[in-house]
Amino acid sequence: LALLASAVVLKNIKDAVPTRWQAKADELRQVAASAPEGDVDLATFLDESGLELDDVYGGRHGWASLRESAGLPVALAGPNEVALRKAISRMLHIDDALRLSRFREWLALDRPADPSELSEPDRRLLRMLVVSLVNSVTTASTTLHAGLTLLWRHPAVRADLSALLDVLATRQDHVQSPLQGHADVPLRVHARYTRREIQAAFGHGSKLRPPEWREGVRWIAEANTDVFAFTLDKTSGHFSPTTRYKDYAENREIIHWESQSGTTAASRTGQRYQHHDKEGSHVMLCARLNTAESAFWFLGPAHYIDHKGERPMAVRWKLEHPLPGDLFAAFAAAVA
Repeated sequence: LALLASAVVLKNIKDAVPTRWQAKADELRQVAASAPEGDVDLATFLDESGLELDDVYGGRHGWASLRESAGLPVALAGPNEVALRKAISRMLHIDDALRLSRFREWLALDRPADPSELSEPDRRLLRMLVVSLVNSVTTASTTLHAGLTLLWRHPAVRADLSALLDVLATRQDHVQSPLQGHADVPLRVHARYTRREIQAAFGHGSKLRPPEWREGVRWIAEANTDVFAFTLDKTSGHFSPTTRYKDYAENREIIHWESQSGTTAASRTGQRYQHHDKEGSHVMLCARLNTAESAFWFLGPAHYIDHKGERPMAVRWKLEHPLPGDLFAAFAAAVA
């Protein structure tokens, strides 16, 4: 009986939450009409409707599109409105105070910030913001200045993203640390980043778009750093039997990781992995639970302990920052 009652309650809750887009727009219209000002922000709407951010940001939709469908005012549209609105859904992972505060500050400006007047970390942060939004409508030769100009031609997109960031600022769930010894790199340990954000943070490439990164390891010569971005659960996605490397957390401080299948211990790459501390290069680890996630947890610096075999090399790395307990539990569940 208890199970049946719980099922009935869950069904009633599910039925009460609008699932179709027009139903969501109708819900927004009703919530706005009942507000003293005749309008509501995104946070209030989510609280009143019981919807989640994923319910608002999906496909080509977002907060601006939902407001339009509900007949509420929206800022002016720009020439690449559809593509840029779609890109906002790829910003749901932002979870550190640095990006949240800087991005909201810049997006509120009538004119884009001048990169030449910013510190190196802020220039990289600004690049992280812009490339995440306009990458699909730019070319390899597009500069940061050109990307900024393009973004500021889309007031509705900037307003939409600002509304999202206001909500994300209330949902931070990890204590994050600056990256010690890398003053120009605006990453926070145990925050989440996409590959493009990571590359921009390390100053990789001279234009807005970072170089293409498809493989699991990226050597960033500008920063003298190897960045490893690995997926824990390889049972789905594009992994073949030859690329299902055994990557997992042995405990909160030690990560077991396998190199690419052709790497030998005597190769230049294999030697760099083993002697990076002595040679002055750096190793940074990033992990995601599965391929459905575009963002990786930045685990920070790691140091070589030992390895077994080759082709691939099975390497153990010691993290400078131990994994938080809940993150370690999630990592363990992903490979169970």
